[in-house]
Amino acid sequence: MTFRKTTLLAALLSATALSAQAADFRFALESDPDILDPDQSRTFVGRIVYTSLCDKLVDITPELELVPQLATGWSWNEEGTQLTMQLREDVVFHDGTPFDAEAVAANSERSQTMVESRRKSEVASISGTEVLGSHEIRIDLAQPDATLLAQFADRAGMMVSPAAAAEAGADFGLAPVCSGPYKFEERISQDRIVLSKFADHYDADAYEFDTVTFLPIPDDTVRLANLQSGDVDMINRLAATDLARIEADPEIEVAQAISLGYQGVTFNVGNGEAADNPWGTDPRLRRAFELTLDRNAINQVVFEGAAAAGNQPFPPNSPWYDSTVPMPERDVEAAKELLAEAGYPDGISLEVQVPNRPVSMQLMQVVQSMAAEAGIDITLNAKEFATMLADQSAGAYVASQVGWSGRVDPDGNIHQFVTTEGGINDSGFSNPEVDAALDAARTSSDMAARKESYDAARKILNEEAPLVYIYHDTWIWAMDDDIEGFVPYPDGMLRLAGVTKAE
Repeated sequence: MTFRKTTLLAALLSATALSAQAADFRFALESDPDILDPDQSRTFVGRIVYTSLCDKLVDITPELELVPQLATGWSWNEEGTQLTMQLREDVVFHDGTPFDAEAVAANSERSQTMVESRRKSEVASISGTEVLGSHEIRIDLAQPDATLLAQFADRAGMMVSPAAAAEAGADFGLAPVCSGPYKFEERISQDRIVLSKFADHYDADAYEFDTVTFLPIPDDTVRLANLQSGDVDMINRLAATDLARIEADPEIEVAQAISLGYQGVTFNVGNGEAADNPWGTDPRLRRAFELTLDRNAINQVVFEGAAAAGNQPFPPNSPWYDSTVPMPERDVEAAKELLAEAGYPDGISLEVQVPNRPVSMQLMQVVQSMAAEAGIDITLNAKEFATMLADQSAGAYVASQVGWSGRVDPDGNIHQFVTTEGGINDSGFSNPEVDAALDAARTSSDMAARKESYDAARKILNEEAPLVYIYHDTWIWAMDDDIEGFVPYPDGMLRLAGVTKAE
């Protein structure tokens, strides 16, 4: 690493500039977020921005317990069909309008009815709301929903200004107005997102920085170089291959947390005309592709063992993992037999779109090599991440290397991706038995009953393989050693309360 304070003269000359910059926290993201509207967005990096921009009804602890944020408390009726929430009385939105029960009701309606909303399946159980007082609301459900509080700990629980949302409509994300500790200032696509401290936030004293600047830098090496040069204070997704070297650097601190999510390949099996291809219509091909994968080798080659091999939306150490569907061993001959059975004894080609990030490309290059041994000729189509997601949504793809950052409740890792009306079902997969099983899992608070439903769905999904899971991330952050107070969370978010930068 280049030593940043090379001479006394350089230090003296830069002292004034460093002082001026001390109140700005600069965070390098691995990609540029999509639209900054909690109801429309879907990127992981967007959620990192939201953690400073948009407070939620509920939050989590590092141990994954649900705790109050904008709601101060809640209670259920005996049937589990009514949730009554008490709300903070010292909250205003960034436009100065009040946060109250009416605002919660408006946000609920927006998530459910906005044409562009991706939250519809997450809050589908809500049948209505009743304002009981200025800061008390009852949320009525059509049936019990064990997942709802966990949904409120994520984008479905992020509160936006009803006045600003009504005025902007679908363009709200161009200048979002929430109630978090920082408010939106500007965004230059592929360059930066700038937030400034919101003086009227109820917990403003817990936030040291005057501004927070998010910089999308897809290349891992460049992102790390920016940290080493002092141009940014912190980065997410430090490459696992850099971990040992950076841990030995006294000027950089590293923090880690095991992810709740997964990475894999999603196939288009029913999302528009592009699904009408052999990979979209024949699950034998998708199973053959999976049989070419050596997940443990991928973990070692790409991640130096820092990730965890996976074949389900839940990691093998999760209580929700279905042990009756174990990790399949690599079997090239069995893959060839499936290809021949499907009518492709001489092999078949496959185009996979992939984020233009080094780790994603390296992953798929290893997969490409493995699949070739069975006669699957993979072509990689690298795209900027938000563009790739837009193409997925539109059904303009055959297969896509994509993942999910994970949610506290297991429903958040599976329901919206594979149910017929799922908000992020880019695969276009539809199976009434899977719908019934995953809907049933939402209505029970009994873990054994819920797991039985998830297992039933997994049996079908394992055969149909609309998503082929490959591994589970470990979040790795790296930061200047002047940064203090950062707490790593399994959701991978950047929480700036209590974070400081030494003079």
